[in-house]
Amino acid sequence: MYVVTGATGQLGRLAVESLLAKVPASEVAVAVRSAEKAADLAARGVTVHVVDYDRPESLAGAFAAGDRVLFVSGSEVGRRLPQHRAVVDAAKAAGVALLAYTSIPGSATFGLADEHRATEEMILAAGLPYVFLRNGWYTENYLGDAAGTAERGVVLGSAGEGRVATAPRRDYADAAVAALLGDEVNATYELSGDAAWHLRELAAELAQASGRPVEHQDVAPAEHLAALVGAGLPEGFAGALVDVDAGIARGELAGTPGDLARLIGRPTVPLAESVKAALNS
Repeated sequence: MYVVTGATGQLGRLAVESLLAKVPASEVAVAVRSAEKAADLAARGVTVHVVDYDRPESLAGAFAAGDRVLFVSGSEVGRRLPQHRAVVDAAKAAGVALLAYTSIPGSATFGLADEHRATEEMILAAGLPYVFLRNGWYTENYLGDAAGTAERGVVLGSAGEGRVATAPRRDYADAAVAALLGDEVNATYELSGDAAWHLRELAAELAQASGRPVEHQDVAPAEHLAALVGAGLPEGFAGALVDVDAGIARGELAGTPGDLARLIGRPTVPLAESVKAALNS
């Protein structure tokens, strides 16, 4: 069986759809917190396991010997290590054939990387056959409110002259499925978009696609943090985003090794295309 954890989340859902385009539903299982959210998958013949990373006992039976598992990392920063430990322990106990983990680029030194690094070490220590999918930044991280950004006319950041090589989640999901179905084991992929861009370019693409004037404003980290908190983000999450911008300023998300395009067998979706799609959605 091919098992996808976190299968009703933004990345996991896309991965399941990509997987179902390649293998029969009878060979696919998902591990999710809510059976209701996965009801459509069950109706299509996908096996649904209800699990909770915070309850290790719930993972019993989610994996079986020989399964190939796409382990989508948890989203609760600060709680992920015990949650991930539960998944790794369950995978080891079951004897899975592969654990493909969605991690973070090896160049990253900002705070969000810490739990991913520790999880990779955990998987290695468990002796599991692995693939590390070191996902770069998602283009959607900048386009969740593309229309609102265009209306306000400002792209705000604190990354200085840093550039970021993004790709949309669908590209990363397709890459995860390619790795899940592939023959490589104990492999690490550094995944990113084909081209690194600056926030000035995002502002220009938003302006061109929306027909509105949009400018980029680079501010000090403290001002950036205050703006994000003022926009309604929790201070901890806002601080993590500002910390990532500091990493971008250091060049930590600008690498373009080409692993993503090679895995999916096509170029990654460019920024301009993603901007147009976000504004039209």
